[in-house]
Amino acid sequence: MISAREALARLREGNARYVAGEPIGGALASAARRSALTDGQAPFAIVLGCSDSRVPAEIIFDQGLGDLFVIRVAGNIVAPSQVGSVEFAAERYGTRLVVVLGHSQCGAVLATLDEVQRPTPNQSPNLRSIVGRISPAVVPLLATGLKGDPEALVHQAVRANVLAAANHLRHGSALLEQMTQDDGLVVVGAEYSLETGVVDFFDGVPDAA
Repeated sequence: MISAREALARLREGNARYVAGEPIGGALASAARRSALTDGQAPFAIVLGCSDSRVPAEIIFDQGLGDLFVIRVAGNIVAPSQVGSVEFAAERYGTRLVVVLGHSQCGAVLATLDEVQRPTPNQSPNLRSIVGRISPAVVPLLATGLKGDPEALVHQAVRANVLAAANHLRHGSALLEQMTQDDGLVVVGAEYSLETGVVDFFDGVPDAA
């Protein structure tokens, strides 16, 4: 088991390689590595990210087979199945770092902002469930000066959604809360820039990490 700080350092190093155009991930997906993992896994980080096709966690963090336990859902929302998936990996594999990964220009966040301002008649209840998870974090922003600045509004809405999801994981699960207090589990929030490729870890980062 590696600590949350070490896991975070690995992710930062991998993202730096990705941004520099010097990834090593291909070597981490070899036939030999695949064979070595058939009997088990020990992912060093859990990533709850968005399903957006432009944000594959293993690529932007330059990691390979067996390195990351990735949960992807539109808008990186936290519903019971996502909480359970994080609990499963943290408890079964001893993984001590959880990253809630949002990204710039998130389509689910944009759709939520549109929906709360201009509701769609007869919207699919399944889509509505996603909007319902995101809207509590972003609706308050519409009552601020950000409403007149669409670019800043979306940026802050993406981060507000990440913050809400990270806090839900920290305090919406008795198991994860106990592991945070007693076992070194750390939940951090991050945003990936589609424009630069850089991941900014902006919430919950341990001191000196």
